[in-house]
Amino acid sequence: MERNPTTKQPSPPAWLGAAMDFCVAKTRQNLATLASFPERTEGGKWVQIDPALRGWWVGGHWVGLLWLAYAASGDSALQLAAREWAYRLVPRQPEQIDHDLGFLFELGFVLGYQLTGDASLKQPALEAAEMLGGRFNPRGQYIQAWGALDASPELRGRTIMDTMMNLDLLFWAGKETGNPSYAEIGAAHARTTLARHLRADGSTAHVCDFDPDTGAFLTQNTHQGLSATSCWSRGQAWGVYGFADCYRATGDPAFLHASRRLVEYIWPRLPADLIPFWDYDSPLLPHDVRDSSAAAIVAAGLLNLAAVEDDAGLAETWRGRAIDILASLWQSYTSRNTGEESILLHGTRSKPHGLMDHGLIYGDYYFVEALMRVAKPGLVIS
Repeated sequence: MERNPTTKQPSPPAWLGAAMDFCVAKTRQNLATLASFPERTEGGKWVQIDPALRGWWVGGHWVGLLWLAYAASGDSALQLAAREWAYRLVPRQPEQIDHDLGFLFELGFVLGYQLTGDASLKQPALEAAEMLGGRFNPRGQYIQAWGALDASPELRGRTIMDTMMNLDLLFWAGKETGNPSYAEIGAAHARTTLARHLRADGSTAHVCDFDPDTGAFLTQNTHQGLSATSCWSRGQAWGVYGFADCYRATGDPAFLHASRRLVEYIWPRLPADLIPFWDYDSPLLPHDVRDSSAAAIVAAGLLNLAAVEDDAGLAETWRGRAIDILASLWQSYTSRNTGEESILLHGTRSKPHGLMDHGLIYGDYYFVEALMRVAKPGLVIS
């Protein structure tokens, strides 16, 4: 994370130390019991991913949580565990099946490299970046989200907001190798997302569909949101974070303005406790399910945005809003007074698929990442 080391950081909130201690302790407890990568909780217990899926799309979040717990505690056993779990992801690197190589290898390996300086962690991530770049469709200027490169036209033409979080692996690989093509692909996809996923009011469509053979834009759509015209809260959160990454990497003010626009759409639509409902356009509001993972991603994204913001007043605003969200999550959405295995409660994986009110490993990761950004603002966090 690029920060001005001379900038005076405000005092951390009084509850931050207790929150960090709780998260590290919970991570140690889970490490002692997990045999495979966790994804969501059912009945308070982690649903573990079939080992044949090699971490699926969420394995990096568990590894990243281990890296952050190590950074918070200095416990070498957590560093060793992070390395061991990270290398379980390596069989996913050559699989050209989806865009999730960024989630897996940036959190699994780049983060570990940044925290330890161990250059041996770089090569798996560089190879994953090469595979991710191979998913770029030059006709439509987008990264294909799902499916093999010879999949059906529907899959070959589909983009999703989540991919904004995977672009930083490409920007990192470009800096490491000196090959500009990685950053060119990342920036091109971000520009396409800006042009096609963002709406005039600052909301986003989860999915956009293209003709993969001509590159022509077809329509906005959704997979986990309410509808093609609604704003799925986690997708909006991915955009806040991802566009800030793109601004850091490129210096293009269009990406900074995009991240700001997404925040300003979110803020007046949050309920009193600042934890978003699963979709901002649900007709059941205010009597619908929340998504604590979207809140955690927004908090981490706000802190990411604050770190690159060129307006000091706005940077202070973004940081204050992030801390307010984190305080609400800590006070009312953590498992510290329960026997639940996740750190956060009341996440919504996908209401259209009947998956609601879980702990979610990515919610836990981004909650701890955001806490670490506040606790140790000089720390390099991918």
